[in-house]
Amino acid sequence: MSYIAPSDSAPAFQASVISLFPDMFPGPLGHSLAGRALQDNIWSLDVITPRSFAVGKHNDVDDPPFGGGHGMVMRPDVMSAALNSLEEAPGPRIYLSPRGKKLTQSMVRDFSQEPGLVMVCGRYEGLDQRAIDKHNLLEVSVGDYILSGGELAALVLLDSIVRLLPGVMGKEIGHYDESFENGLLEYPHYTQPRYFDGIEPPDVLLSGHHANIKAWRMAQSEAITRARRPDLWARYTDNNKAADTQDDVVSDASGQKDQSTGKKLS
Repeated sequence: MSYIAPSDSAPAFQASVISLFPDMFPGPLGHSLAGRALQDNIWSLDVITPRSFAVGKHNDVDDPPFGGGHGMVMRPDVMSAALNSLEEAPGPRIYLSPRGKKLTQSMVRDFSQEPGLVMVCGRYEGLDQRAIDKHNLLEVSVGDYILSGGELAALVLLDSIVRLLPGVMGKEIGHYDESFENGLLEYPHYTQPRYFDGIEPPDVLLSGHHANIKAWRMAQSEAITRARRPDLWARYTDNNKAADTQDDVVSDASGQKDQSTGKKLS
């Protein structure tokens, strides 16, 4: 099942998905910004099902796990055949898995620079390890919780990528102010009406003083991050310390003088 807009040129980003439930796509990605970008051929979506590569008289795609245990495991021969059919599809091979590397905005930015992505959506107890190893699948998790399958995780990953593609959101400056882009959570937003249940927005936002507004927003982002995400706050402060140290090193180096002449070294 392919979602490719008629065009003389290839889309900037080609997404391929392997799922037992292809009708779940494009789902919400067929609407709003991502949907318009799909229609405008900024990105394309190709969804295939492992059932097309099922084996045996019962068209099996899974079997009980070796060693016992509950549930079923997706067969490596079936999934390998599905992946081989996408051999020409561009980009890294991703397996959406709760044991994978946790998705971050930095990873999303890196993925958005790729020509595409191939995503494997697990179901049941997951995918046979041999298929993961054979195809060098990068396991990615969208968070520390369990979903019924990888389809929703794939939609989350795709949405986060597509919105960063050139031409999807407009001005790139808008990305920087969002949560995680600068290492902090985003500041609060206010809009009309000015008076709502007797509550007004902060005076600084109505002042027209851009420097003060910028400082207020930064202070709010820092306070919210420190209170709600101490892990992000620790990383943010560590990065700032490292940057300050590097600046000091550069400054010291540029300020050194030749001991024989007393002149500053260039």
